[in-house]
Amino acid sequence: MTRVVVVNGSPNADKGNTARLLKPFIEGMREAGAEVRLLYPKRMNIKPCGGTLSCWDKHPGSCGYRDDMQSAYPLLRQAEILVLATPVYIPLPGEMQNFLNRLCPLIDPVREKRRGRTRARFRSNVGIERIALVSTGGWYEKGNFDTVLKVAEEFAETTSVEFAGALLRPHAHVLRPGDPKGDAVLKAANEAGRALVLTGKIPKSLADAVGKPLVSEEEA
Repeated sequence: MTRVVVVNGSPNADKGNTARLLKPFIEGMREAGAEVRLLYPKRMNIKPCGGTLSCWDKHPGSCGYRDDMQSAYPLLRQAEILVLATPVYIPLPGEMQNFLNRLCPLIDPVREKRRGRTRARFRSNVGIERIALVSTGGWYEKGNFDTVLKVAEEFAETTSVEFAGALLRPHAHVLRPGDPKGDAVLKAANEAGRALVLTGKIPKSLADAVGKPLVSEEEA
């Protein structure tokens, strides 16, 4: 059984646009046989990373803060797929950024050069093999996702795992179940979840279907 951890970094937790897109995506992963655990940083007590890097040298793999990340670390170590889900802020909500920063204990500080960049990798006791992104934004153009997409891609590259693709939903506030165009987007999200578990990737055709315009720019 494929183990998946989904981190929904939206300040609206299970009530926002990100959750609306995530619901069928997660259902698709479960239909494909995955075990999915869902985390909401907004509902967790997560201190900002202190930047001491003691998790790299003095206490390798162990964070000194005793907060809700201590319950998240075992789930993340056991997961094979990590899904980062977030709305576009500048670029990320604060709770999501804190969560990502606190993943430092999972990273082995042994550094190597790859394609001209210094990179690391996940520790040997971390099972994550691929990272995917689900993101929603209020503005019309998909170009507004560029920074968030880069964050996810860079994190996958730095930890030496595969970036499995992204579902990017612009002008997400007009996405409504019951509307034929909206239902088509949610169906594509469901199929993308299934494909991620069964094939290890989000197909471009499904990513395009999720991100297609629902209204004109003037209507958005």
